[in-house]
This record gives sequence, C-alpha cells and structure tokens, in this order.
Amino acid sequence: MQATAQHEIETERYARCIEASKRIRWDIERDVIRGRHFDRAHKFLPDGLSMVDRLAFLQDHERLLLSQIQGRTYANMFGLVERYIGAKMLEVSRDHSLGDQVALEALVRFTDEELKHQQLFRRIEQLAGEDMPEGYRFLPQPNEVAAFVLGKSTWAILALTCHIEIFTLVHYRESIQSDESLSPLFRDVFLFHWKEESQHAIIDELEWMREDRKLGAKEKDAAVDDLIALVAGVDGLLQMQAQADTEYFLRLGGGPSHTPEQVDELRSRMLAAYRWQYIVSGVMEPRFSSILARTISQQQAERIQAALAPLMR
Repeated sequence: MQATAQHEIETERYARCIEASKRIRWDIERDVIRGRHFDRAHKFLPDGLSMVDRLAFLQDHERLLLSQIQGRTYANMFGLVERYIGAKMLEVSRDHSLGDQVALEALVRFTDEELKHQQLFRRIEQLAGEDMPEGYRFLPQPNEVAAFVLGKSTWAILALTCHIEIFTLVHYRESIQSDESLSPLFRDVFLFHWKEESQHAIIDELEWMREDRKLGAKEKDAAVDDLIALVAGVDGLLQMQAQADTEYFLRLGGGPSHTPEQVDELRSRMLAAYRWQYIVSGVMEPRFSSILARTISQQQAERIQAALAPLMR
C-alpha cells in the first residue's frame, strides 16, 4: 500500500510538470529575442554572481566589461551542461516506456525543452559575439564533457543535474530577476529559462530518488565517489575558463593599468566567482542539501564535505 501511495504522489507531481510545461511553452525568437541585441551599456550578470564589486581597484567601465564576459560564459556554461542533461534524460525516460506514461511524457517534454535551451544559448553566443570584441574563447567542449559525465553512475549524474537545476532557479530568483541595471535581453533569457527549469528541478528530484531506491550500500558508496569526481571535473572546467576569461579581459585593456598584485587578485576573484556560481551556491541551497542528506550516510556526507572544503573557502 505504501509503495502504491508513493507512486500516486509521484505521478501527480509529474502531471503538474506536464501542465506547467504546456502552459508556459515559449519560442526563442518570438518570445525571448524579439529582434533585440545586447546593449553593452548594461551589465549581463549581477554583482552577487560576478563578484566584480569586490575588485575595488577596477574602474566602472572595467566592472561593466567583466560582468559581460562572465555573463557570456554563464550562458555558454548552461548550453554546455544541457548537452549531457538532455542525453541522460532521454536514457532515463526508457525506464518509463512501458510503465508510467505520465512520467514518460514529463521526461520527453523535459528532453525537448533541454534541446531548445541548447539552441537558445547558441543563439545568445552568436549575439554576444556580434557585439563584443574579438578574442573571447569558451574552452570546454560539450561532447567531451558529456562523455565524461555520462560515464559516471546514474545516481551521481542525477545528483549533479538536480544541483545545477536548483542553483539556476536560485540565481534568477535572488539575483537576476530584481536587478534592473542588467541588459533587458539577458534578463529575459534567464526569465524564460527559469520558467522551464522550475519543472526540470522537480523531475530531477523524482528521478534521483527513484534511482536511489535501487542502490545497495556498496553501490551507493561508488556513486558518492562518482559525484565527488564530477564536482572535481566541474572545478577543472572552471579553472580553465576563469583563466581564459581573465586573459581576454586583460587583452582588452585591463592589463597595463594594473599592478601584478591586482592582476593576481583579479585571477583569484574570477575563479572564486565561478566556483560560487556553479558549485558553492548550489551546495549551500537548503533545497538541494536536504535532498542530498536524505540519500547518504554520515560517513558519505563527510567525504563529500572534505572534497568540497577547498572550493568553499
């Protein structure tokens, strides 16, 4: 009886995701872009995400440029991770193919929306490239990253995905939504992204918990190791891109006017901002931490905390 009741509750949650997906369905050009371009008189990312306000030696125009560079990478990062997310959700949906058809529809819609989001962020990169100086490079390769992630256990992949979807919601709700100094187009991109990611986070949790119920103790230990490896992999990408973005900023004129000590602080702050955006802000979000805590032992939690400690400073 308990399993039947749980299944009914889960089916209802999938059904609500389907209803929301139908209601808020949007089109990239008609609803989001609307013939606009980026106005470089505006920031792309708010200070709470970019941390440019902590670099006291920068002039206002330099803070503006740095927020735009980080915002361009922010959009590219989402395009990157949605490559593996779409592939994984398509794989997971097969478990429902001859079972819960409501869950199947929810996952098919999820996958379709992730493909649209990839297209959206490719479009944003195109527009940013038209308006910003040459020399920007986004180094991570989507297929290579996806191959690495998809080589890990399903439990770990779904944990990482749930983490990403949740911090996406938090960033928009707590930082992007209320900052009227941001580019109107950039704000709209993440408004429409947020609308669909709200459903995705629910489905992530449902699929993660469904996978969690399948694992024994040894399998869970291995899955926790995989999650730690995935976080380390994300941090490797952040170190690489933070370096590339710092060099791009310096080449655009920020180098000669600053001391070596200031350049070192800039590099350090850039990496700290990226770690905050893509790892720390999600880990600290109560919604994610409470879900994770339900699935792991105290010893496993301590292993994860030890792995995160150097990134949280």
